[in-house]
Amino acid sequence: MTKKDSPMHSHFQAYLERLATLHNDIVTVLDRLPQAALDWKPAPTMNSIAVLIAHSAGAETYWIGDVTLRRSSERVRATEFTVGGLDHADLKARLDQALADAQATLAQLTIEQLTEERYAPSQERNFTVGWCLLHALEHTATHVGHVQLMGDMWERLHVERHVERREELNP
Repeated sequence: MTKKDSPMHSHFQAYLERLATLHNDIVTVLDRLPQAALDWKPAPTMNSIAVLIAHSAGAETYWIGDVTLRRSSERVRATEFTVGGLDHADLKARLDQALADAQATLAQLTIEQLTEERYAPSQERNFTVGWCLLHALEHTATHVGHVQLMGDMWERLHVERHVERREELNP
């Protein structure tokens, strides 16, 4: 049986489950927000929910797939911060693609490879495969928190505005 035919190691299965849970946490927020909320920024210098999702998906693909498998990366990180007008389906598709890429990558890895070093062009230095995987997971988790907070802020601002407006119209 070749590595491609063997089942994924339980360590990598657990990793993939955690990553999928983080993606589901993002989708939970997406599903409750209107389209206008996706490009909203709480302040001019902050990122939108769409940007955070595009960036998270791009970073996952880079660290989990490109770096660990030594693939030539086609990622242009700067473009992740300029997205706009993406709808719910577009953002979910980016998450789904990143998760599928992670699954395909993890299926190729062995536990022994966790201590092997890989060169990360974006950082111009080496990291272990284990570090790359942990970094991708922690990075996504951080942005899940950002997305959740921004979703809450959007809802709070718009509910309060709606209540204030209703009170103005019906004193």
